[in-house]
Amino acid sequence: MDATLTYRKATRADLRAIIFLLLQDELGKTRENLAAEIDQRYIDAFEKINTDPNQYLMVAELDRSVVGSCHLTIMPSLTFTGSTRMQIEAVRIHESYRRQKLGEQMLHEVIRYGKSQGASIIQLTTNKKRVEALKFYQRVGFESTHEGMKLYLD
Repeated sequence: MDATLTYRKATRADLRAIIFLLLQDELGKTRENLAAEIDQRYIDAFEKINTDPNQYLMVAELDRSVVGSCHLTIMPSLTFTGSTRMQIEAVRIHESYRRQKLGEQMLHEVIRYGKSQGASIIQLTTNKKRVEALKFYQRVGFESTHEGMKLYLD
């Protein structure tokens, strides 16, 4: 496929499509919920993201349909002599469009965005159960340099 994606900041109207993308893997099916009415917690989280200048909830479109999404956070840091980092979260491409280089296109756009924001380090985490995602990130140029840890709070 020689499709070219377009990118923009997500709007409230994109929320259902983004949640749908999150549900398209086994882990998402255990963590996410898309009912007839969108859970208020998603709406509240969207509003926090949308109003924070260090957050960018990106959607990728193909023929005016949302086919991909990711959440980018710009983080000033004292490490690496006061560098700026960018954290990438929730990278998803619609399952119908996977293995067509669209995820790669989207990550190249993410990297361009990070550079435009002055980031000198771009980082992400991926669940160890998402083996294909790990291989994908490595193909794009990411290296497994750290062991990530989480503490889930009630």
